[in-house]
Amino acid sequence: QVQLVESGGDSVQAGGSLRLSCAASGFTLSRYCMAWFRRPPGKEREGVAAMNIGGLHTYYADSVRGRFTISQDNAKNTVYLQMNSLKTEDTAMYSCAAHPDYCYSNFPFIIGNYRYWGQGSQVTVSS
Repeated sequence: QVQLVESGGDSVQAGGSLRLSCAASGFTLSRYCMAWFRRPPGKEREGVAAMNIGGLHTYYADSVRGRFTISQDNAKNTVYLQMNSLKTEDTAMYSCAAHPDYCYSNFPFIIGNYRYWGQGSQVTVSS
């Protein structure tokens, strides 16, 4: 059974850091394009970061580039999102997702391309 389970969400003050984890089961995530999305309160879901098969290429939304880092541990079949210098506008429900092919380098955050989704982990950043 395919499953993605996120963890690590919390409430932090602006300027702080968090690391989200997404543990995969039922498939090998190193063979998938893996991504993190978020849904801020009252807004649409948006892509945050993605990592291509083999981990050679990563993609970031402009709003998080330089602050967030996506990585994966193949031995643990887990993908991470390290979030530094958090801002209040980073408050959202964060979900990981898996696309069973290479990421589309020009459009890595097309929601419909991602087959598997986790339930999400809440991140709240206060001023």
